[in-house]
Amino acid sequence: MELKEAVTRRKRLLPRGGWLLPTCILCTNGFFANLRPSEPFVTPYLLGPDKNLTERQVFNEIYPVWTYSYLILLFPVFIATDYLRYKPVIILQGLSLIITWFMLLYAQGTLALQFLEFFYGMSTATEIAYYSYIYSMVEPAVYQKVTSYCRTATLTGFTVGSVTGQVLVSVANWSLFSLNVISLISVSIAFSTSWFLPMPMKSLFFHQNVIDAKKSLSVQSGNGGSQQNSDLECSAEEQKKSVTLQKVLRTLWKDFLVCYSSRTLLCWSVWWALSACGYYQVLNYAQGLWEKVAPSSHSNIYNGSVEAVSTLLGKLA
Repeated sequence: MELKEAVTRRKRLLPRGGWLLPTCILCTNGFFANLRPSEPFVTPYLLGPDKNLTERQVFNEIYPVWTYSYLILLFPVFIATDYLRYKPVIILQGLSLIITWFMLLYAQGTLALQFLEFFYGMSTATEIAYYSYIYSMVEPAVYQKVTSYCRTATLTGFTVGSVTGQVLVSVANWSLFSLNVISLISVSIAFSTSWFLPMPMKSLFFHQNVIDAKKSLSVQSGNGGSQQNSDLECSAEEQKKSVTLQKVLRTLWKDFLVCYSSRTLLCWSVWWALSACGYYQVLNYAQGLWEKVAPSSHSNIYNGSVEAVSTLLGKLA
């Protein structure tokens, strides 16, 4: 009966206020994970005296590792996110960011920084857990609201980080190394907050029937003895075990065929893929272009201002 009351209470509270705690924690995590003052200045930092790398090493040997790591990890991370129910993957994202910025501070040489880019690719691929976690915790009625909050938190964090970095470089004359220290502290805070996220009870594929099985168990728990309850528990456990990777992949393939038989959805997906590729291309190499136009070695750097303005416009939209 206690389980029945808990399920009923959760169902009653979620549409009204049960979404507030996980959303606040997730927004805090997203804000600090993206509050990285050093990110707009990564290229000048790598080309400067701290790392003393050449343009060829940075643009041809180091940066592409992130792109391909992200591509290779995306699908396995997607499956792992659903199987592990989001929270562990969000924790992994925070850990990847900590490793990335720790290596950015102390790693030397091309090979070490290529490993750094791999971990950064992992942090980018695991963003899917951040953006999908909240939908397993709240009712569909508040999807639009929590989506806007979580997305605004990340954009605000990036904007604040860019502005902070620009002010510290231009006004306080801080070193780029110091900006990386602040970034490491910020992503460490994000990693800490991720442990306080409530663990979801369901996911899209592997755990979609867990809630229903527990509800069924709670409804019937008062109608029979311990033997009946034991049978119901075994039934719920078997239901969870019956969802295998093979079945999930088969379901994904069927969904793929159904979805992309729609011309509208196909056009939207192509547009999304091209826009995402264009965005990452600009993100990866814009700083290199700015180095060509106005080298940081003998001119003022306004990378933070440019990225803050562009991100701020996205946040307002």
